[in-house]
Amino acid sequence: MYTFRDFYNNEVKLSFEDHPFSKSPKHVWVICKYNNKWLLTDHKERGLEFPGGNVEEGETPEQAAEREIREETGGIVKKLTYVGQYYVAGKGKHVIKNVYFASIQLLHKQKTYYETNGPVLLNDIPSNVMNNQLYSFIMKDHVLTYSLDFIKQRLAVD
Repeated sequence: MYTFRDFYNNEVKLSFEDHPFSKSPKHVWVICKYNNKWLLTDHKERGLEFPGGNVEEGETPEQAAEREIREETGGIVKKLTYVGQYYVAGKGKHVIKNVYFASIQLLHKQKTYYETNGPVLLNDIPSNVMNNQLYSFIMKDHVLTYSLDFIKQRLAVD
């Protein structure tokens, strides 16, 4: 288990164990790859980030992950893999979020990407992402760095 502070100085606990904080989390975040490129979305307010969001009523976290990818990027999931889970002890409330890795089969062009401007494909995640104003706060803590390391080492994804 890793413990660190996020962009807003909240305590974050990240684990790559099987659902250590909740069996039914209300949030998901999905690190995606499509055609050997990282698939992000351009959130209209926050900037570049991997897709994610809330688990809706009657939906499993896996279904939410696939829906969020489809809504925010037009991506259709080939394979979705649970990576880990993190807990944010926020000032007003706590958040528990599942992290997934998704291999994307194809991208559909859509009329709307909801709260985003649609898909963004990158060859690499910049090493200065934590200080880069183009990126969302969601990309600016060790959830990203530790999860990418886990994906590269355990899932053999470059």
